[in-house]
Amino acid sequence: MATLTEQFGAIDIYLFDQLLKGRIRPGMRVVDAGCGGGRNLVYLLREGFEVFGADRDAGAIAEIRRLAGEIATHLPADNFRVESVEATSFPDGFADVALSSAVLHFARDDDQFHAMLRGTWRVLKTGGLLFCRLASDIGMEGRFQRLAGRRFRLLDGSERYLVDEAMLLSTTAELGGQLVDPLKTTVVQGQRCMTTWVVRKMAPTTSR
Repeated sequence: MATLTEQFGAIDIYLFDQLLKGRIRPGMRVVDAGCGGGRNLVYLLREGFEVFGADRDAGAIAEIRRLAGEIATHLPADNFRVESVEATSFPDGFADVALSSAVLHFARDDDQFHAMLRGTWRVLKTGGLLFCRLASDIGMEGRFQRLAGRRFRLLDGSERYLVDEAMLLSTTAELGGQLVDPLKTTVVQGQRCMTTWVVRKMAPTTSR
């Protein structure tokens, strides 16, 4: 019997929560935008999901191709591509689920943040699900050092682009999305805050 680690890898616990809720199911097409070496993809690969990924790090893509080659031999190597999140070559309306786990907070400024987000959102079909985990100041407001715009130095010494509740809510509306869960933030004592943002892509409304 496979151990939990063998079955799920180092999956984000909040992504695991979406699996438990049945929102991400076998047979779905999943794009991991900023997939790294595939820490969130082990279970999906094992369970027959149609998995795709993009990352600008060629070494990370080599690693996820190796992993997929071991446990999901039916998937072509080209499903995993060396390219930036903001300029992926996957088609519009391609995926049932788009993952963005610990990616968007590396944006250098507002323009790059929104370009990365648009690049991820674009691949989702209507009714598709965006799962996003990113750094925020929710729960530790005023405790980080502002560097420029939304770039801050956190208490753990790292530098991140930080969102807040108002920005996530307004961005959800601007995208034409709908929150699937309330925003949920984990406060890591004396270090940082990580917020889970899960959004359904709704059909465009037509004005009469």
